[in-house]
Amino acid sequence: MAAKSDKSSGGKEDAVRVVCRNRRAHHDFEILHTLDCGVALVGSEVKSIRDGKITIEEAFARVQDGEVWLHNMDIGEYAQASYLYHDRQRTRKLLLKKREIQKFAESAKQRGLTLIPLSVQFVRGLVKVTLAVAKGRKLHDKREKLKTAAASRDMRDAVRKRR
Repeated sequence: MAAKSDKSSGGKEDAVRVVCRNRRAHHDFEILHTLDCGVALVGSEVKSIRDGKITIEEAFARVQDGEVWLHNMDIGEYAQASYLYHDRQRTRKLLLKKREIQKFAESAKQRGLTLIPLSVQFVRGLVKVTLAVAKGRKLHDKREKLKTAAASRDMRDAVRKRR
């Protein structure tokens, strides 16, 4: 018999499956810091997330009484949950260490900064939310970003054609 190696084979335990992304976040906000954190959920919510019945487009987080709460995250009802349904848009507690909460709370209290979720994913079977400290962009900033992206895309295409 061969001995098992200590290295993981890259199987299910290392898998990360992204369920939902906030695509508008990178357009509407300038992302300053990111952090992965857990979410306190009930069983029917986890099953709905596995089915992909989740939206985080309008979601945001707030620090209240030393805890971080996620607001407006919409998780659809799970059909097989019988009478144990969950509220679709209830506030959900984010699981962070005290040091992480203090660091994020200080940065989120500054004027113009907010906490927004960027994505929801499964990491080793657990639901994780990527939370970001972000600064809102004005309309002219959005236009400028689109212009620079278009210019860099055109330059990249010109270099490809030349080769």
